Amino acid sequence: MAEFDFTQRFIFENTDVRGELASLEESYAHVLAKHAYPEPVAALLGELMSAAALLVNTLKFDGLLILQARSKGAVPLLMVECSSEHEMRAIARYEAEHISSGATLSELMPDGVLALTVDPSEGQRYQGLVALDGADLAECFTNYFVNSAQLPTRFWLYADGQRARGLLLQQLPADRITDSEEREASWQHVIALASTLSAEELLGLDNETILHRLYHEEELRLFAGTELKFQCSCTRERSAQALISLGLADAQLLLAEKAGTIEIDCQFCNERYLFNNDDVTQMFAEQDAPDASSTVH
Repeated sequence: MAEFDFTQRFIFENTDVRGELASLEESYAHVLAKHAYPEPVAALLGELMSAAALLVNTLKFDGLLILQARSKGAVPLLMVECSSEHEMRAIARYEAEHISSGATLSELMPDGVLALTVDPSEGQRYQGLVALDGADLAECFTNYFVNSAQLPTRFWLYADGQRARGLLLQQLPADRITDSEEREASWQHVIALASTLSAEELLGLDNETILHRLYHEEELRLFAGTELKFQCSCTRERSAQALISLGLADAQLLLAEKAGTIEIDCQFCNERYLFNNDDVTQMFAEQDAPDASSTVH
């Protein structure tokens, strides 16, 4: 398990509630190193990364989880991709001149929308939407689960430009407690205790200490952590496929406009892929070549 980048699941032994804690440092630093984000934008992006880390473990699928927050404000886009292999990348778009220190979510992203997309390797793509009308991203994600009539779920998300952390609590189907009133009281109890956790505590303490402070009177089981890491999915081959999709005529026209060299930049990791006339000619020749395995002799 990575020392600083991992998620860790826990369950309450005597009530129907599970939890997850996420910790991001190196992967968060990788993302912030690619762009000079203002402090409020860096914090929002860290919170969204924490949410993705928490959510990817609640989804039983092979593929990609994509979180996008869009608005017409100073931050028109926050985006995080996290694979079922726990590889993550993230980006934000912003207008620096309209961002002040300490700006809130509603100030940065007025009338925004949060989209949660599950893109499985096999099967149907799914997307859910919720308005960015909460006090913070944690409340917006909580509202998403309320509006989508899924299992009751609560989020706590914090980031400070160095570390991003998240806590998720989710009520499970009735098993240990079947009485509806007792079940609701138990859920509210664990929520109330978690709500006493400060940003400083979540950002500064290890998981065992956090859980002991919150639930030392409860019987908990803490599982081994799952590693997370920054990994961009861009490749030269994917960039080449993007050029091929333009068609030969348009690719040649683009070459002429770009003085003989096409540059494709990855906005997530700043990797740059260069293609000259010989590269483009070879790409389309290989694209048009017959499949040798289908040749009849």
